[in-house]
Amino acid sequence: MLPAHNLLDEAAVIYKVLGNNTRLMILYYLRYQEKAVAVSQIVDDLGLAQPIVSKQLGILYRYQLVCRHKKGTRVFYALDDPHIVEMTDGMLNHVRHEINDEPHPNK
Repeated sequence: MLPAHNLLDEAAVIYKVLGNNTRLMILYYLRYQEKAVAVSQIVDDLGLAQPIVSKQLGILYRYQLVCRHKKGTRVFYALDDPHIVEMTDGMLNHVRHEINDEPHPNK
């Protein structure tokens, strides 16, 4: 049975959100953090400009891929749904096979 159109539409939107390597980098970075991380720490650790990180975090937050909380003037982010990164792992494995011209495991 095919998934409902509204589910397919929303999945397509999420795939578009994940179609940005900076957003993917941020998600993977957050995956390995034990607790929520301040924007300034993300900027320092990833070597990206603060406005870029803030903009991408805003998009990830809008689509419920990260959660945030504020402490004073600092905003802290964490993964909202770790499953999204696990799903992306599957895509990276696919890409790895394609780049290396290897057969996929189920062939």
